[in-house]
Amino acid sequence: MNDIWRVWDYNSTGSNFGASPHEKGMVIDMRHNPQPQEVYRCFKGSLYQIRCLAKDSETGETMVVYQAMYGDFQIYVSTLSSFMEEIDRQKYPDADGYYRFELLGAQEVKQPVTQAPVIMSDTEEQETPRPEREEKETADIDAAIQEELNIDPLVLQFLDAGSYERRLEILSMLHSRIDHDMINTMAVAVDVEIKEGEIEDRYEELKNCLLTFEKFECNRLR
Repeated sequence: MNDIWRVWDYNSTGSNFGASPHEKGMVIDMRHNPQPQEVYRCFKGSLYQIRCLAKDSETGETMVVYQAMYGDFQIYVSTLSSFMEEIDRQKYPDADGYYRFELLGAQEVKQPVTQAPVIMSDTEEQETPRPEREEKETADIDAAIQEELNIDPLVLQFLDAGSYERRLEILSMLHSRIDHDMINTMAVAVDVEIKEGEIEDRYEELKNCLLTFEKFECNRLR
């Protein structure tokens, strides 16, 4: 399991100054790993959208790739453990919330990542972005991600795919040029661990995992 579990034990005779609700009793708190397209709010107030999870090729540590939903839409990379950690109360004693980044519900997301904010004067009305402008902005962002992270375009399609059937098709298209980094990135995206070994063996293992997931996906739709 890659999900993060924490168990807090509260001593009723001790002080609970600054304690989170989790610390006020024996509570198990499960936070799932960030997923592509999810939106998180930083405790400082800014919004960020998850682009993908990746793996450091040297340390093997899971990384979170996320994008600012403001300004020039800068892309950031953080370790998963750092992204999911609690706020440092010694540095930020007055901060709201309990975690550095907290997941937002769909109704809380006000601004899509592909649309830059528009500043209007009192006499101007905001122009509705045309479809072609939105498509261009999306393409520009995807190109920036690809250039920043050197990710194959098909791997990005794999991360954004809405079904395991589509992911299998993309995996097949990547077969002739697939490498270990691609497999690691795609494995993290579907929450599986592919053991080290020959590239062809790892490809087949990932393919078999996707076939299994597709089977259960089809059964749920029947």
